[in-house]
Parts: sequence; C-alpha cells; structure tokens
Amino acid sequence: MPESAKRLNLVQKIIQAHLVSGNPVAGEEVGIKIDQTLTQDATGTMAYLQFEAMGIPTVQTQLSVSYVDHNMLQTGFENADDHRYLQSVAAKHGIYFSRPGNGICHQVHLERFAVPGMTLLGSDSHTPTCGGLGELSIGAGGLDVAVAMGGGPFYMTMPKVLRVELKGKLQPWVTAKDIILEVLRRLTVKGGVSKILEYTGQGVKSLSATERATITNMGAELGATTSIFPSDENTREYMKAQGRGKDWTPLTADPGATYDEELIIDLNKLEPLIAQPHSPDNVIEVSKLKNVDVQQVCVGSCTNSSYRDLMAVAKMLKGRHIHPSVSMTVTPGSKQVFEMIAQNGALTDIIASGARIIESACGPCIGMGQAPPSGGVSIRSFNRNFEGRSGTRDAKVYLASPEACVACALTGKITDPRTLGKPVKVEVPEKFTLDDDGIIPPAKDPKKVEVLRGPNIKPLPIKEPLGETLEGEVLLKVADNVTTDHIMPAGSKVLPLRSNIPAISEFVFNIIDPTFPKRAKEAGGGFVVGGENYGQGSSREHAALAPMYLGLKAVLVKSFARIHRANLINFGILPLTFVQASDYDSISQGDKLEIPDLKQVIKVDHPFPVKDLATGKSVQVVHSLTDRQKEIIMAGGLLNWTKLKNAAAPAGKPVAAPKAKPAKKEKVK
Repeated sequence: MPESAKRLNLVQKIIQAHLVSGNPVAGEEVGIKIDQTLTQDATGTMAYLQFEAMGIPTVQTQLSVSYVDHNMLQTGFENADDHRYLQSVAAKHGIYFSRPGNGICHQVHLERFAVPGMTLLGSDSHTPTCGGLGELSIGAGGLDVAVAMGGGPFYMTMPKVLRVELKGKLQPWVTAKDIILEVLRRLTVKGGVSKILEYTGQGVKSLSATERATITNMGAELGATTSIFPSDENTREYMKAQGRGKDWTPLTADPGATYDEELIIDLNKLEPLIAQPHSPDNVIEVSKLKNVDVQQVCVGSCTNSSYRDLMAVAKMLKGRHIHPSVSMTVTPGSKQVFEMIAQNGALTDIIASGARIIESACGPCIGMGQAPPSGGVSIRSFNRNFEGRSGTRDAKVYLASPEACVACALTGKITDPRTLGKPVKVEVPEKFTLDDDGIIPPAKDPKKVEVLRGPNIKPLPIKEPLGETLEGEVLLKVADNVTTDHIMPAGSKVLPLRSNIPAISEFVFNIIDPTFPKRAKEAGGGFVVGGENYGQGSSREHAALAPMYLGLKAVLVKSFARIHRANLINFGILPLTFVQASDYDSISQGDKLEIPDLKQVIKVDHPFPVKDLATGKSVQVVHSLTDRQKEIIMAGGLLNWTKLKNAAAPAGKPVAAPKAKPAKKEKVK
C-alpha cells in the first residue's frame, strides 16, 4: 500500500480506488467509477428509456441487473407490458433480469451479487442495503444510473464520513432494527444528509451480514449518502454460504483512520424500540406505549425479510395464533428465502398461526396492497411510515423489529417482546439454497432481440435549454420534510403509469393539493417553495420528471435532500436555497417571482436576488451548483448534456469514465 494511502477509513479506500475526477475532500465534487448498477421496475422503465436515448449498445459496467419487485399487482395490462419491456431491453443491452417473484432487489442483490470493495449505484433509495457486505452502495435517480450504465462516472459532493462505534452486545430481544432506530432517534431524518455512516467497534463482530444490511438499509431514512460495514469473517461466512466465497475480500479501515464525526452506541443499554407515526425518527421504547390496540401487522420489505428475520418470526409463531383483531402478513424477501422456509417447515408454522403470505416483492411497503383500515394501527418491520404511504391516509403506521411485530400480532396490542419469555435463536445456515433460475442472463446475440413496448410506454419528455429569464407563479408552498411520496405518490393506482409521464403527472402533489397539476398547466409552470429537507425519502426521479413536464422551473427551499436535489438538476429544474431561512416566510403561494439575467447568475457562485413581483421585494438565494451542474442546468438536463458531450466525442466513442481498479485486497486488521 503506498504511503499516501495509509490510515484511511473504509469509505476513503473505496472512493480512492474508484476515483475518476475531483478531490475526495468533504464538500468537493468527485466523480467515481461504478462497478455495478441495479434498477427496479418502478424506476427502471424510465432509466432504460434514458439509456436507449444515449445510443450506447451495451452497458459498460461489470454488472447491471434489472429487478421486478415493486409493481407486481397486474390489475391491468400496464405492469405486465412494462415487465416485458424490461426483460427485452435487458436482454438486448447486456443486463441481467430478475424476474417477478425472484425477490426484492436489495435482498437478492445482497445474496447473489454484492461484492466488498465494489461500487453499486441503484435507482432506489435503499440501495445502501448492500453496504452490509462492505460494498459502497448508493441510491440515485434513474438518469444517473443510466449514465453509469453507459460508462459515465457518478458525481456527488464528497460526503463527510461519520464513524458509528458499536460497543458491547445486543441483549435478548433487542435487534439490529433497534440499532438503526436508535441512530435515527439521535440524528433525525436530516442528520445523515451529506454524510456516509461507517460502522466500527466490537459490537460489529456480533452482527450477521443480514443484520448489518438491515442497518445500512435504513440509513436512507437519515438522508445519508450511504452506510457501510467492514468486510470481515462474518461477511465471508455469509458469502461462502451463498456459494460466492471466491468474491469475498477482507476490507476494513486502517488503524488510526480519521473521521469527520463520531457517534457511540452502547448495545448493552439498548432495548426494543419503535418509530411512531409519521416519521422514522419519531422513536420511543416499545415498553413506554401502553394499551395501544393493533389492527394490522406486516413483516417484510427490503429491511427485514431475510432468512434470519423470517425464521425468527416462524419460531415465535410456532404453536401460537394471531390475535383475532389482527390481520398479519409475512413477505419473504427473495425466492431463496421462500424456498428455504418452505423446505424446513417454518412456512407451515407461519401459515398455521393465521398469518397471510405475500409473494416476494415490496408490496405493502410501497403501498401496493394491504392498506390498513380507516384510522387503523399498523405495526410494520418496514423502513418508512410517512403519512398516506400505506394507502390509508389516516392510518397510524409504526416501525419495529420483526420480533416486536410478532409480539403485537399475538397480543393485539403494542407489546414489548421481552414479555414473551425466552428469546428465539436463529443460526446462519452453512449453505443457502441456490437456484438462480429467476435471474435471466442477457442475450448471446443482442441483434436478434426485439425490444417490446406496450402502449403505456410514452416518449420521454425533454426539457428545452435554459432561457434568459425565469419567471412564474409560486404554484405551491410547503413545510419541512416534504417527501417524494408527497410530490409523486406511489401505490397501485399511480405506479402503473410510471412509463407514461403525461398520465402520471396528474398525480403530482396529490396528497398535499390535488389541484396542483391543473393549476400548473394553466399557469404555464412556475415555482415551488419549501422548508427543510425538501424531497426526503424515495429516490423516484418521477418526483422531478413529472413536475418538469408540468412546467416547474425552480424550487426555493431552506434545504434539500440529496437525491431529490440531484434529480431536479438532472431534469433541468433549478434548485435554490434561501440565504436567510426566514425569507421563506416572506413568499406566499400565488406570488409572481422573477429571476432576470439567468445565465449570468448561474455562472456566479455567490448569492443573487429573486424578485417577488407581488410585494416588490427580493430574497437572496444560492444555487451551490458545480461547474458541471451549471452546464447541465443550462442544457436543460443531464440527458441533453450527455448527448451534447457524446456529439462532441470522437466517432464511435461515447463519453465514458476511464476504468478504475477495484479496491485492493488486504488483510483485516
């Protein structure tokens, strides 16, 4: 190892090994080579339409996988048609295709593809799940993933690295889910913005690979760029059991490595926790909630649907019955998990208890079925409990470990699992059932593949390059922590329209103001004003693409969530931040705003005025764009910018990143 590479933390090691451009210092933009990509069907159709528009015949990554796991309800032709499109476009362009029923993308990728030290970019905010295996896994918008598939770097502002030291050992009935809920309680849903969480300490050694994946999965709820664990003997044990021992690489931080921030958690002192409605950081001890009746319990999602989780559920339910007032569902995270619990009898114990089995998909977590009753209390092992996300606007959704979920299902009330007696134990199997029939490799002869497009797949809307002046009405003013679910709802009614931007745009801001699409079109577009952490939650780029189609020109907020800000830039929407947060109060919905000399103010990096024509006053804002992002905004978005770059490149050589060496193998110290 060269002298300059010593005493690095794990994040720094991987980024330096994949660095294409920039200086990896917190706050500066870097471009990194992406080894692997993943998409899912709610975001994948648009990502592949964008990839096709680039004119690159074959993906340039080491591995790209297209998963179908979100839109599994086939109540009309739309989902089935899109699945057919995804399979055919994958076959033609060198992409593996994970069929419907094969499992949730993050669980399957952890099982079959994640590699320590590699980089993974996924069009889903919970892509950091694979950080549980020591892979630097980042969620992004579909267009960023399309560019990475084409060989382009992924650009980001270099995050700070927050060391989370885990001391001690979890006590009986306390789980990995409680660790991440504790982190959320301390840091809040804004506390991870512009940070990567790197987990260290003696407590790490007691956590299995899938327990670590539960923690890195919900790092997305912190707003973190990603989260990562070292690759150690527990990692090796899991990968060997998956038949992938040859892919294991020991990887850890150097002794004495430095970090930007630190957080210490004593696992000995943790107890079962639960996130109350309507935010993952509204965390309290389960024992403090008394006499809260429960109507629904759901175990699953990409957070808690591993073999270990479902075996714990089965052992707790064996010989017992779900409370008569509770409807309980259980979702195996993958076909592998489903097969194994069927083979060993655990599935029988779950069914015998009265729980309902759902296919291996995102399902209720994304609002695809199992909406709670009106005003009902639903206890879920999922990662988000935003208002209305479940499909029932007035439902009260709580987040807890699978063990706490089962305790609630058995008693009909929110119940501390420690009251159930001796805890269950689950051993990691020496060998997992290996059957990759659900993963279809790309075609050997791509020229013979016809890409199949259903009538619901409409042409990709393209924004015009930037004009000289930006003016328009404030179409909507919203408060803090507005999520992408608020901006672009999901669920069984909306998600089938993901390939049809004109149709899906009719649901923009539907949860907040159903009149928004009509007003936006009548006004010829305009502005949105928001508070702190605007755009938190899902990576869905439709929350930028559909508003762009409606004419959204700029968003003025106190602060942005990382992925959504990047998506706005990708689609040519100007992201602006108030210099003085109090200026938020001076602008009202319906005001007319104006930014003259637009191209000039974008070129400069200091604050500039936005004039409120209704009051005659101006507020100071900043765009904080890098030079590359300025070019993207002025071109009308990343797709336009990429086409311009490719047009300027030598014939037959599309813009792509130079190859980067994979992270060097080394001994864990």
